[in-house]
Amino acid sequence: MPLAPYATHADKSKGRLIVEPVSATRTAYQRDRDRIVHSGAFRKLRNKTQVFVEFEGDFYRTRLTHTLEVAQIARSISRQLNLDEDLTEAIALAHDLGHTCFGHRGEEALNAVMQPYGGFDHNEQTFRILTELERRYPNFDGLNLSWETLEGIVKHNGPLAPEKKIPPTIAAFNEKWDMELGNWCGPEGQVAALADDIAYNSHDVDDGVRAGLLTLDDVAALPVFSAVLAESRKNYPGITDDKLLHETVRQVIGFIVNDLLTATRENLAKLKPERVEDIRGAGRATVSCSTETQGHFRTFRDFLMQKMYRHSQVNRFNAKAERIVTDLFHFFVKYPNCLPPDWQAEIAAFDGKNEEARRARLIADYIAGMTDRYAVTEYNRLFSMEKFV
Repeated sequence: MPLAPYATHADKSKGRLIVEPVSATRTAYQRDRDRIVHSGAFRKLRNKTQVFVEFEGDFYRTRLTHTLEVAQIARSISRQLNLDEDLTEAIALAHDLGHTCFGHRGEEALNAVMQPYGGFDHNEQTFRILTELERRYPNFDGLNLSWETLEGIVKHNGPLAPEKKIPPTIAAFNEKWDMELGNWCGPEGQVAALADDIAYNSHDVDDGVRAGLLTLDDVAALPVFSAVLAESRKNYPGITDDKLLHETVRQVIGFIVNDLLTATRENLAKLKPERVEDIRGAGRATVSCSTETQGHFRTFRDFLMQKMYRHSQVNRFNAKAERIVTDLFHFFVKYPNCLPPDWQAEIAAFDGKNEEARRARLIADYIAGMTDRYAVTEYNRLFSMEKFV
C-alpha cells in the first residue's frame, strides 16, 4: 500500500546534521531504527523499571518490554493510516531512552537534586543520548539521526512553545539545526505518543492485577474495561481470571485503537492535508482519539494513581529508589574521583567555565544511565559498612 501524501516520506527527508552516504539497502528511517536498537541506552531498558522494579519478578513489564509494546501498537496504527511505519517505530523505540533507573520516582529524585543546575527531564535526556551521549561512531557523537526522527522524539508530546523554557540541550541543538519547535511533529510522531498512552494505561492495569494491587472488581469500575469484562464473562462462562484479564486488556487496546483511527480519519477529512507540512502547521494534533476516549484516559490515569502508583507497596519501593538516587548524586558531587576513570577524564577536560554545573550534569548522566540492578549494587558498594571493596 503506497504511503499517504501527508505521510513523512523517507525520500523527502531533510537528512542528517552530519552528512553521510546514503544506504544502498535501507531508507533513512530504517537506518535510524536500527541505530536505536543497537544503542547501549536501548539495551539498558531491559533492566529499568516501568512500575515494578525489574528484579521483583520476571513477568512484570520493564521499560524495554513497555517500549516494544508501544512500537507494536504504533506500527499497527501507522499501517492503517498509510504512514511510514519505520519512522513511527524508530520514534516509539527511542521515546523512553532517557528514563532513569527506578522509573518516574528515579526521575523525580534526580530532578530534585539537579534543580540548582537546571533540573532533569527524561525527554531532554533522551535527546541528549541521541545527539551527544551515545558514542559509537568515528565521525560524530550521538546517533546522527535524521531530522524527522529527532523531530518526532522532541515534539511527540506537542510543540515546544517559545514562551516556555526550552530544555538547554534541545535549545542548543536547535541553534545548530532548526527543529521547528513551535510546530507539531509529523503524524508518525503523533501516533507514537498516543501508542505510549494506550500501552501504559492498559498494561499497567494488567501488571497491577497480577501483582495483587488491583482486583478485577476494581477494574470493572473503569469505563471501557467494565463493558469488555462483562461481555467476556458472558461469552466465556467459566473462564479463568488470568485469561479473563488478558482478554480484557487485549480488547480494550483494540477498542481504543479503533477509536483513534476513526477520530483521526475524521480529522484528516476536515484538514485535507496534501503533504506532511500541512499536519505540522495545523495548530493542533491531527492524530487523536475521540473526546470521550480522551476523558477515559484521564479516568484511567486517576485510577492508576490512586489505586496503584500510590499503593503502600509501591511507595516503599519509591522511597528506597529516591534515597538511592539522591545519595548517589550527593556522593559523586562530593567525591567525583570515585567515578569510573572515563567519567573522571571528562571532568578533567572541563575548561573551568560553568564547571560546577557541567560536573553536576555529567553525574546526572551517569546516574540516569544506570539500570536498577547497577544502581543498587553501586549504592551497596559505596555505603555498606559490612565490607570495603
